[in-house]
Amino acid sequence: MTRRSRVAWMVLCAGLSACGRHSRDVPDGQRCTEDGDRRWCAYETEVMHPGVLATRKVHFQTPVGTPPPEGWPVALLFQGSFNPASKFWEGTRNGPWGVWWQVGTVEALLDAGFAVVTPDAQGGGNTYWNSNVVPWNVSWSGSPDDKLMGALFEAMDDGTFGPLDPDRRVAAGISSGGYMTSRMALSYPGEFRALAVVSASWATCAGSLCTVPDELPSDHPPTLFLHGEKDDVVPLASMEKYADALEAGGHEVRVVTDAEVGHAWIPAAPEEVVEWFTEHTR
Repeated sequence: MTRRSRVAWMVLCAGLSACGRHSRDVPDGQRCTEDGDRRWCAYETEVMHPGVLATRKVHFQTPVGTPPPEGWPVALLFQGSFNPASKFWEGTRNGPWGVWWQVGTVEALLDAGFAVVTPDAQGGGNTYWNSNVVPWNVSWSGSPDDKLMGALFEAMDDGTFGPLDPDRRVAAGISSGGYMTSRMALSYPGEFRALAVVSASWATCAGSLCTVPDELPSDHPPTLFLHGEKDDVVPLASMEKYADALEAGGHEVRVVTDAEVGHAWIPAAPEEVVEWFTEHTR
């Protein structure tokens, strides 16, 4: 059994700017707000222990209002490398990696009635996900992030993050978190209704080093790809290999690119992600 301890936001985050804004900074009846070039959302934090001496923070929020009888649909969002999950909840307009649109995506999801859960990668979120890292790329079971996923599924089911619908889960992520999003299709069949892969490709790829299997999972969820055409970290062609393979296998795919963006969330992300996830959780 995974041990979890609930920690009050003010105790956990006091004095730590990376923890984002306290809920009192958001107007009543809202989850998110902005002030000039800064945008932020209120959230809670759960400390999880998915293994011996392993500790992860998970930031989360539910929409305003009364949840549906079966619970809120939930979006699990995976951070990019070296960018802790707290950065899903606060960012500036000119911040790196399109953080303005990253926070905007969280806001749009909450406004559309999705709960949002954002776990840290190892090292307090200052590293990256195991999905495409040796040896876990070819031996996933029992990896630190596999253990985390087990803990997250348990927590989503038992109400730790609020009343959530176990039958309406979706996932998204950028860069390393995009590969981790693809990992949901490879290693957790049937758990997610839809995926959104941002600036990434197949679960075991790494930038331009990318081999997509000839046969992808038969139950691969419908997948939205968001990618900057100027991306020199994960070239557009890497993503296209994955999208093309899915289409060839008869899977539902949507690709949205931006000619002016590099390795980052694109401005279309909030609208596209919400539309895609709403369509596939009805």
